[in-house]
Amino acid sequence: MWVKICGTTNLEDAQAAVDAGADALGFVFAQSPRRISPHEAKGIIAALPRKVETVGVFVNQKSKVILETAEKAGLTGVQLHGDETLEFAHGLRDGAGAAGIKLRIYKAVAMKRLTAGGLNFALPKKLISAYLLDSGSWTKRGGSGKKFDWKQAAPLVRFVGGRFDLIIAGGLNPENVVKAIRLFRPWGVDVVSGVEREPGKKDHEKVRAFVQAAKSVICKFENL
Repeated sequence: MWVKICGTTNLEDAQAAVDAGADALGFVFAQSPRRISPHEAKGIIAALPRKVETVGVFVNQKSKVILETAEKAGLTGVQLHGDETLEFAHGLRDGAGAAGIKLRIYKAVAMKRLTAGGLNFALPKKLISAYLLDSGSWTKRGGSGKKFDWKQAAPLVRFVGGRFDLIIAGGLNPENVVKAIRLFRPWGVDVVSGVEREPGKKDHEKVRAFVQAAKSVICKFENL
């Protein structure tokens, strides 16, 4: 189970997440109380093991800005959390290639938009590494700490998960992540507020509990 701890703002929290076994850390470069500068992110990322994915979160920002930020900070991936199109993702990939930057591209989709037909599932797998399903509304992209209707969404999520790698986000915490994984059986999970003391500051005990819980469920599935 791939686990991402998002909203990282300082080295202490980043190291705690890595020590807990997180596969990826998220850095927000869009408007948010968890926003971080490329320079600050670079200092954190430089101190991390190279095996850890470092993903920048962007919302409707220009590809030039995204690529410049990725290069400055040393990101290994980008999470497009806005209304970015297939053409935009193609251009971003081509721009990264031209600049000699290797980036995984993750596309976030709010469940409200998904159920309204807001995603074209003909998108090529080679372009989008995984889709992140969040509980964001028409006005708030993510980070709300609220779940979407899991029971109602489960059939659609399982269907989509059979065709693409999916990451579940939105309202996850150490107490409910096991239930989410058993219900959706996603490729990965992503958490922000569910492991925080306050916006931008992690609760290290919750981080450890979240990662341990998420990793334990996949082991059970593998032993079936």
